[in-house]
Amino acid sequence: MTHSSSASAIVRGGGTEFERDTAVEALGDGRYRARISPAWWIVLGPNGGYVAAILLRAVVAEVADPSRRPISATFHYLRPPTEGDVEVEVTIERAGRSVSNVSARMTQDGRLLVLALVAVGAPREGSLEFDETDGLPRALDGSTVPRWSEIEPAPIDPERDIPMRARYEMRWGFGGVPFAGEPGATAETGGWLRLKESPVVDEMVLVAMSDAWMPPVFSRAAEQLAVPTVDLTVHFRGRPSDSLAGPSADGEESAWCFVRFASPVARDGYLVEHGSVWDSTGRLLADVRQLAVVM
Repeated sequence: MTHSSSASAIVRGGGTEFERDTAVEALGDGRYRARISPAWWIVLGPNGGYVAAILLRAVVAEVADPSRRPISATFHYLRPPTEGDVEVEVTIERAGRSVSNVSARMTQDGRLLVLALVAVGAPREGSLEFDETDGLPRALDGSTVPRWSEIEPAPIDPERDIPMRARYEMRWGFGGVPFAGEPGATAETGGWLRLKESPVVDEMVLVAMSDAWMPPVFSRAAEQLAVPTVDLTVHFRGRPSDSLAGPSADGEESAWCFVRFASPVARDGYLVEHGSVWDSTGRLLADVRQLAVVM
């Protein structure tokens, strides 16, 4: 299989804010330039899912094979980028018959920021297929979570200035109110999520969404916390259902995803978070797991 770093990999102008802010420019020899935008800032720097989307876009551009899509990606965050240009160096470590194993390194001013390992694969015919997931998950009390259109928009954690949140629409489905210290609250939350300027939901959007929801530990905490990511792994299960491939009558159906995240363990200054992302029909799109520091 051949790969290319041609100018066709550049995303220039047009499109949505997310597409522009995760654009990569091919420099040749597996190197790409991107720009970190302050629009995606959280507490201590840019959101990890946003940064991961840039790396993943560079990997897809380098593999340059539309039949191969990301199936697994792991990102290790060494230090946060600052606003401005970064460089991503992509290496195809091995290109097999159906799977390419790819590494990527993001640097800024000569400093290594993020290491990524990505598996990019083509569909395999004749494989055993089944889906034992039971559609959209239920709330903690077992009740059905209303559709996004049935949940009134409400500010979430309004006391902090988090620029990234202005890029998303969220409809809180269940879980304790962040930082309320509600008795009996658990570190598990879920609801509806979409980018306000909604591109097609592909792997870049999914990896961004995997780290965009309010950390579930906030529902258990009585005081404000920061939980910077140490590592993030996303297993891609597919894209939205074919019935959502194009815009719906209201222009929204294909953009909304349902997310659920939980942190069952926080110990020694770290926590584990895991979750999943579904499309609006209940089709599982991604499984997510990350390790974060509790600050």
